[in-house]
Amino acid sequence: MSELDSGVAKASLAAAQQVLDAQLATGGADAGRTGEDLFAVTSLLDSSVGLRRALTDPSRESSAKAEFVRRTFTGRIGTAAVETVAALASSRWTAGRDLSDATERLAVVAVVTQAERSGHLDALEDELFRFSRTIAGNPQLRDALADRSAPDANRASLVSRLLLDRAAPETVQLARRAAVSPRGVRAERLLEEWVEVVAARRDQFVAHVVSATPLSEAQRERLAASLSRQYGRAISVTVDVDPDLVGGLRVSIGDDVIDGSIATRLDEARRRLAG
Repeated sequence: MSELDSGVAKASLAAAQQVLDAQLATGGADAGRTGEDLFAVTSLLDSSVGLRRALTDPSRESSAKAEFVRRTFTGRIGTAAVETVAALASSRWTAGRDLSDATERLAVVAVVTQAERSGHLDALEDELFRFSRTIAGNPQLRDALADRSAPDANRASLVSRLLLDRAAPETVQLARRAAVSPRGVRAERLLEEWVEVVAARRDQFVAHVVSATPLSEAQRERLAASLSRQYGRAISVTVDVDPDLVGGLRVSIGDDVIDGSIATRLDEARRRLAG
C-alpha cells in the first residue's frame, strides 16, 4: 500500500472516505462485509489494467465513471462498497496504482470501523502489531507467508490456525488478507502500515519504541504521556526489545526518529575519535 503522498491522491481519498463513513453510518451497513467487498475490488483493479484505466481516465466525466461503477458492481458487492468505489472513480487520480491503494486503504478503514463497533479497536491495534513482529522474528513463518507458489488457501489457513481464538475477528480478517494478497509488500510490513490506519481512527499517532529491556506498564504510560505532550495529541506506544541497544530507547513516530540509545552514542563517540 503506498503512502498516497500526492495532494491529488490525498484529496480523492478523503472525499471517498466521507462517502464510506456516511454509508457505514446507515442502519443496515455491515462494515466488515464492506471491507471484504473493497478488498475484492482492490484485487480486481490490480489484475485489470483496462478497469484501472477506465476509472482513472481524465477525459471521461466523473458522473459517467461513477455510473459505470454502479452498473458493473451492483449486485456483486454491497451498496456501501459500490458507492465508495463510485466516489473513488469520480475523483482525480494521477496513477492507476493510487486508485488501487486508496481502495485497499478504505477496505482497512471499513474493517477498523467494525472493530470500533465491536469494542475491539484497542485489541486490533495491539494484535496487528504483535503479529507483524511475530512474522518478522520467525524466518520460517515469514518465508511461508511470502511463498507465492503456495495456494492462497494454505497461507490463509496458516494465519487462521495461529490467530483463531487468540485474536479479535477483525485481526484475523486483516491478517488473512495480508497473507493472501500483500500486493508486493511483505505481510509483516503491510500489517505495520495497517496499525497506522487503526491509530488514525483513534486520532492517535503510533510511537514504535525499541528498548534494550522490556518496559513496565508504568514506563510505557509515562513515555506515552511525554510524547503526547510533545506532539500535542494522543500517542499510542508499541514496544520491541533489542538487547543490542545496550540501554536507552529509539522512538520512531512517522518520519521522526528519536534515538537515545547507548549503542548510537557509542558509535558517535567512536566516529569522533576516529576523525
